[in-house]
Amino acid sequence: MELVIYLIIGSVAGILAGLLGIGGGLVLVAALAWLLPRMGVPQDAAMHAALASSMASIVMTAASSAWAHQRRGGVLWPTVAWLVPGMLIGGWLGSRFAIGLDGDVLRWCVGGYCFLAAAQLLIGQQRARAEDAAAPRGPGYSAAGLGIGAVSAVVGIGGGSMTVPLLIWRGVVPVRAIGTSSACGVFIGASSALGYALQAPAGALPLSGAVGYVYLPAAMGVAVASVLVAPYGTRLAHRLSGLALKRVFALFLVAVGCGFLLQ
Repeated sequence: MELVIYLIIGSVAGILAGLLGIGGGLVLVAALAWLLPRMGVPQDAAMHAALASSMASIVMTAASSAWAHQRRGGVLWPTVAWLVPGMLIGGWLGSRFAIGLDGDVLRWCVGGYCFLAAAQLLIGQQRARAEDAAAPRGPGYSAAGLGIGAVSAVVGIGGGSMTVPLLIWRGVVPVRAIGTSSACGVFIGASSALGYALQAPAGALPLSGAVGYVYLPAAMGVAVASVLVAPYGTRLAHRLSGLALKRVFALFLVAVGCGFLLQ
């Protein structure tokens, strides 16, 4: 039964990762924060474990989504190369910072970010120019990657809610911004998950299958389902405008944020 629940959660996160390039991680953290204490994870470590396990699963989810986008020419690799160095450092430092925070503080951080992500979806994104701009590059993107990686590690996401708007603002068409963000999410997830695994205090999760704060059964169960379904979300992203869907999902994120803040 536990595995089935992880597979369902992973399927939802995978679809969102491919379709919107945003929000899958937030849904995953919310679900795991509620579920893991019922699976034996101590309550005071539940938020840390949810964030860590989310980041570990995002590695495979983002890789699947990025591969699907790449097959359609939707990843700007020069931009990825400039963003990734900062994201790797930011993910590591962000996880270190989050480990030092109380679980209740982390709930407020994730809940607050849900509202920010919802506002972004409701307000809408700037439309790219008709002709796709050249792949953005330069040291400024490495600096931006540092902030994106750090915030992503603290709230348990792949960075799409920050990377996608940045690239669209710089003239990248939305679908390529999503594909590029997916590729970046692989590196954010890996760096953050390693940070949560290697920088956690000894015995952080007194459970079999735990490495630091990463609970491998949850991470792997979610990742398997996400990898299988993320390409379907990618196909929809190339076919649908997604405006109505984004608005519905924004309202859902508001509900998730309220759940975190009221818990």
